Amino acid sequence: MRPPSEVLNEYADFRWRSFQYLGNHGGFSGARLWRLETSAGDFCLKAWPAHEMTPERLTSLHQLLADGRRRGLDFLPPVVATCRGRTFVAHQARWWVLTAWMPGTADYHTHPSPTRLAAACAALAQLHLAWQGSTTPAQPCPAVQRRLRALGEWEALFAGGWPPTPSLPTPFRDWATRIVAALPRCVARARHELTPWTEVSMVCHACWCDPWHDHLLFTGDRVTGLVDYGSVKLDHPAVDLARLLGSLAGDDDGSWQHGLAAYAALRPLAPWEYALARVLDRTGVVVAAAKWLRWLYHDRRTYDNPQSVAARLGDVGGRLERIYGQPSILV
Repeated sequence: MRPPSEVLNEYADFRWRSFQYLGNHGGFSGARLWRLETSAGDFCLKAWPAHEMTPERLTSLHQLLADGRRRGLDFLPPVVATCRGRTFVAHQARWWVLTAWMPGTADYHTHPSPTRLAAACAALAQLHLAWQGSTTPAQPCPAVQRRLRALGEWEALFAGGWPPTPSLPTPFRDWATRIVAALPRCVARARHELTPWTEVSMVCHACWCDPWHDHLLFTGDRVTGLVDYGSVKLDHPAVDLARLLGSLAGDDDGSWQHGLAAYAALRPLAPWEYALARVLDRTGVVVAAAKWLRWLYHDRRTYDNPQSVAARLGDVGGRLERIYGQPSILV
């Protein structure tokens, strides 16, 4: 599938050789991606749904990426300007963005190692140091507030008479049934863990907010690409540490300590930041489980790759049971 000519014409300096349509490339945002080959190298063309992005957000995001690259972070994708000097194109109810194709492969889970884990955490620390100039006055952690709102929305659905009845075919149904049984107890515990943090104020700045396995590209043991920045927002860096280590280290305490040490070697952490990262990881699993059930059974969302969704649901459900225990009714 070739991208629209109206979009390609905005990049008149390039001579296109080939177009590889990638669909959503394993993602779940509704974006569409192409790999474009040119005489100047390969590029990634991304089409954001209009409801997922705004010109203001794109402008701010592209400025952050440019700031990071000026600070030497060559693992951040450079954004290509159009012949009109803009960094995005509006067409067919989507926002189109062209960036360099970043080298490397998202293969940590197939080739894990302490060296690679440390490299990922060090790259995240470098990103936070580059973006820490965008600070706001001290405030309660936004990620804590988002989690509490999400838990409240889930509880409101139940109070409104919507107990989900998993009816989608296996493999969705099996994990959904187990998650439904576990959630009431897990939601209560997550709320108990999060509530004290609403009284703690902290300095926040722009954070990635989506540093999971598939967004980290490795070449050997080096991180050569951090990709997909659609979730960037003002928050505390602990939210990124929670997301990254939850994805790469899971429930392995030794790997968590190794990763946190690699991060803290560049950006020191206070004891309370370590604690917050662990709380955000545990409660983030609960919120993810509730959101997947809502998306699948309440909103009835559909996805290009159901098997990828089933795998994510299994990952979330498995961690939910490991963190909070498996109730006897699930046996």
